[in-house]
Amino acid sequence: MPSEETRTTTPPTVRSAAAHDAGKREGAGHPHDARKPDGASPRAWTTRLLVLGIVLSALNLRPAITSLGALLEEVRDGLGMSGSVAGLLTSVPPLCFAVFGVMAPRLARRFGPGAVVCAGMAAIATGLLIRPYAGRTAGFLAGSALALMGIAVSNVLMPVIVKRWFPDRVGSMTGLYSMALALGTALAAAVTVPLTDTLGGSWQTGLALWAGLALAAVLPWLPFARGRGTQPGEGERAAEETARNRAPASAEYARGQTPRLRMARSRTAWALAVFFGLQATAAYITMGWMAQIFRDAGVPAGTAGLLLAVTMVMGVPLAFVIPRLATRLPQQGPIVVALGLCGLVGYAGLYLAPSAGAWVWALLLGVANCAFPLALTMVGMRARTGPGVVRLSAFAQSTGYLISIPGPLLVGVLYQHSGGWGLPIALMSALMIPQMVVGVLAGRDRTVEDEASR
Repeated sequence: MPSEETRTTTPPTVRSAAAHDAGKREGAGHPHDARKPDGASPRAWTTRLLVLGIVLSALNLRPAITSLGALLEEVRDGLGMSGSVAGLLTSVPPLCFAVFGVMAPRLARRFGPGAVVCAGMAAIATGLLIRPYAGRTAGFLAGSALALMGIAVSNVLMPVIVKRWFPDRVGSMTGLYSMALALGTALAAAVTVPLTDTLGGSWQTGLALWAGLALAAVLPWLPFARGRGTQPGEGERAAEETARNRAPASAEYARGQTPRLRMARSRTAWALAVFFGLQATAAYITMGWMAQIFRDAGVPAGTAGLLLAVTMVMGVPLAFVIPRLATRLPQQGPIVVALGLCGLVGYAGLYLAPSAGAWVWALLLGVANCAFPLALTMVGMRARTGPGVVRLSAFAQSTGYLISIPGPLLVGVLYQHSGGWGLPIALMSALMIPQMVVGVLAGRDRTVEDEASR
């Protein structure tokens, strides 16, 4: 019986080198018809349990951030937190994602991706439960860091799990995962305050209640953490042979060897990392500052919050549609450009008529923020093997989140020193141009194994 670690490093069934053919297979196939990397045909309950685990995990990847934003003023008052520390909190999530996301490939090789995601959900539940009751700012930050560590490793491994267990449905499963992530983001922002009021008005209770959702996400992963729910054997060898016959990355594949990948040598990996970083920058700026832009333009506070919620909710349906569309195109550049143009028009509207067309700009920026599920989809499409997806996902997300750290802080500095939103909006618009350029480069029909193999 191969171990979980062995299964992690075995190349899975891969998509054809022609992305168009892969899209056709996705639309026509059934999850039980394709050979899975861990066995010939997983049982129906295994597939359902995996889907449930993916959805519940995705729901938990943002509430730790957006629930805190909803109660930040109460948290500051309760802990006596300074304004500078509270401002720093906006950059802590991408910093943790970058630092801890690097650990994910090594942990996946050692314990298996299912076990790591299970542990990640447990870390989120534990961090969310202890941080409100830590009593001091340092303890609050430590609890937040624990939760963000669980989010970071799960961020990296979700595309890996989709590629590994659903190689014939990368687009639809990524769309389902992205849709659940967007729903969790919007849900935490919308209901944290009302739930807190209903439960007595304690901000500690309002933050801690999200630990229950994370705890529920642990349960579906327990069979996979223990190495059950899969059927290793002939499916692995068949998948490996399929990988070599369909699209050999190099002479090493032809000789039956797995090439050693160096992501820093791949132009596609760098393009995808920068694209990921720039779209994350835009997303964090939107979440942190868009409501304030509307309020400064004379929009009532309640309406401004609703506009932000509309922007986030746009990701729910589009996060399901865009990945499916992306897997049916030989190149994803046209989608990148379309999303970027929506962002440029939205930023122009914020500058020229922020209150008159507020609902239109909120919708357009919500569409532009769907570059995130597109980036996740391209992670699965730009690598041919399981180990390649692990390394590419870790490289793109860790590097990308590092790139995104200065954005929200810089917007705040420009706003404070200029006294208006002209310069910050100009910065946001300017960043959209390189985002489109590197997104087109990342969307070309090629794989990192072709560029980064030894």
